[in-house]
Amino acid sequence: MNICVFLSAADLDDRYTRPAREFAELLGKGGHTLVWGGSESGLMKVVADGVHEAGGRLVGVSVDFLAAKARQVAEPHEMVIARDLAERKALLLAKADAVVIMVGGTGTLDEATEILELKKHGKPVVLLNSAGFYDGLKEQFRRMEDEGFLPLPLTDLVFFAEEPVGALAYLEESFGTQ
Repeated sequence: MNICVFLSAADLDDRYTRPAREFAELLGKGGHTLVWGGSESGLMKVVADGVHEAGGRLVGVSVDFLAAKARQVAEPHEMVIARDLAERKALLLAKADAVVIMVGGTGTLDEATEILELKKHGKPVVLLNSAGFYDGLKEQFRRMEDEGFLPLPLTDLVFFAEEPVGALAYLEESFGTQ
């Protein structure tokens, strides 16, 4: 399975890097491919390193103005450079069978909300709620559902995983039934 991960490129505390590294190792050991923003810094690097070291394949999609920070890869890995952020998001989604949203800032939140708005793509989406990072967002989604703002039931829109193993299990189960 090609799993797109949206996440921060910042250097973060262990309460965020530990679950990211664990998910990456599970992804790689499971023979899956990481589709990610291509950065060689911060949490993006942690995840790419973990997948690579566990035997998984890397497919990066960077953008022109960040190309200097993109990870250098060789076959069987792949790196694509998009013209702009909109093309980058479109390519990431096109190359993915499923999406995982990890901790991040406004860029990650932008990607998450766009992916959820485009849920017509039918791909499973997981929010990895490391250290309760997305508790507030989860509550907001529940309110949106309760008050009739969501186009689908919340459980059809996104799966909140508290641990990496639960995130991958959900994706593998969802992918197997599609």
